[in-house]
Amino acid sequence: MAQPLRPPAYLQPRSKAPPTFGSTSLDAAGTSVTPPKSLSRTSSRSRHASPSRLAPTTDGSDKATAALVRRVLCPQSHGGTADPHPLDELLPPLTSSNDVDLQLYAIIAIVVKEFVYSWYGKITPDQVFVEEVIRIFAHCTRALEQRMRAVDFGSLVLDEIPQLVQSHISGRLETDPKVVYHTLIPHPALSPVPDSTVPATVTSQAENEAAYRQLLVQGVLAVILPTEDLTNVCLRTLVADVIGEMILGNGISGKACEGWVIWEGVTKLVESIKARLEPKATGEEIQVDTRSRLEKFGLLSEKKEKGRQHFKPSRSSAVSEVFWRVLQYAYLTFVVIRFAVLGLIASSSRAGRSPLTPKSPVVGDYSPRSNGSNAPGPHRPILQYKIFSLIAQLLDLGSRMPWLFGSISLLQHHVLTGPFASGATDGLVDKFLSHLLTAHLLTPTLLPPLLQTLRTTLFPSNTLSPSRAPPPPSQRLALRRSAAASIHSLLPPLVARRYFATADTGAQVDEIERVLDVFGDDYMNRHVMYGILELVVVRIVPEVGSEGVRELVEGRLGMEEGERGEMDG
Repeated sequence: MAQPLRPPAYLQPRSKAPPTFGSTSLDAAGTSVTPPKSLSRTSSRSRHASPSRLAPTTDGSDKATAALVRRVLCPQSHGGTADPHPLDELLPPLTSSNDVDLQLYAIIAIVVKEFVYSWYGKITPDQVFVEEVIRIFAHCTRALEQRMRAVDFGSLVLDEIPQLVQSHISGRLETDPKVVYHTLIPHPALSPVPDSTVPATVTSQAENEAAYRQLLVQGVLAVILPTEDLTNVCLRTLVADVIGEMILGNGISGKACEGWVIWEGVTKLVESIKARLEPKATGEEIQVDTRSRLEKFGLLSEKKEKGRQHFKPSRSSAVSEVFWRVLQYAYLTFVVIRFAVLGLIASSSRAGRSPLTPKSPVVGDYSPRSNGSNAPGPHRPILQYKIFSLIAQLLDLGSRMPWLFGSISLLQHHVLTGPFASGATDGLVDKFLSHLLTAHLLTPTLLPPLLQTLRTTLFPSNTLSPSRAPPPPSQRLALRRSAAASIHSLLPPLVARRYFATADTGAQVDEIERVLDVFGDDYMNRHVMYGILELVVVRIVPEVGSEGVRELVEGRLGMEEGERGEMDG
């Protein structure tokens, strides 16, 4: 009897891959699941080594990141077994996303290795204290995630944060001395203005800034920590010090506010954009490569070779070049119009944006409030977001191209307040723009790469690198010039000549460099950085904007007047 025919091996279904990090339900913690063998330890020495003495991992892949987390946070998780348990069975979930959990645990692993094991490992090899710290972090991240679901990140990222940056640019362009800038845009953490000739002002300002960071972190912890952990002063102080000094102090207030760091970041960003835009090989390179191969193997006759030598690409017809260019622009215009028309048609059947949640005043906003009501209001139209005015200010359209700026402003006014009001809140254009933001810009898939970039920036090679010495003034000017030149390289020559009203490339780069100089002073950059930090914190934890740390803690614990002295002591 003939055997039944079977499909080829490459058409047969593959066996199921092992679940990734965080894909298994926590309720099934007792079930053994085999993870990829690449995550297992390579030697018994590394399995029993102290987490603080392990070699740093430079690979940024998911396998290397998971190995880092397992090596630091779960050093004795699987003993001598060849297949360790997956991370979701060993560690509590931080968020609802597996990729976000992996990056967050990598940051926690570096923090624990550098700031906890450095002193705790000398006392005892017990992991109970580290497990308690991880449990607190997990509770905080889950509480923050629940609060973040009610935040309108479109308005936060494209309207409120650009407004702070726009105020910084306006104050920076109009005033140069730090005293005048601080008077116009005051901040309690940056007072008094540090003066190198008066060392007392530098010390006082640094102390005020450190106290401000601790108050901000303590206020957030007083809201999101479990009630039983609020009484554990040791754990709460440790978490506050790690977040306030290591992340906010060294990272955000330190590295991120340096002008030369911002210029280096701009240069790297432009290089990554150019790597995606530029083709891998041009037509001339392909033509040269083909000709050389024909000549190499002797497949090109002498007559054809002479004909190639006499052929010059510069003799191509100008009419043909203009025709293809017009055809390209026409096709591009057709694609844009088709995309806009189909999007507007689909937006007519979409639901409007959900109502806003109540907002608290921003910390540091001392402007008087005429109405103390905290009731939610309607959404602001997307066309009125401050991101558009910020771009216009950076491009200086009001003075360089007033007719273009006026035409765009007039078109915006008619779309917002015209007969159909299609740009108003929940209008046709507003729904279309809202869908574009949620579908292409503010997507959850952007968070893991951002966390990975933050980790590699703050902790190169997954270790706490020594502070980089600030470059000398001449090198800072070179970095600013390099950033301006990289931005200039993205502009087409015709657009650059028309925008800058000059054909001199050096003068064009000088104008871009003048705009980049707005972010050259680290003290002034900290004003806008702390403003953005306060804004994000108050939008996620609005209780911080209305009550102090003591009131928040007393409200959670129900403390009496007689117990305040014990807490202060």
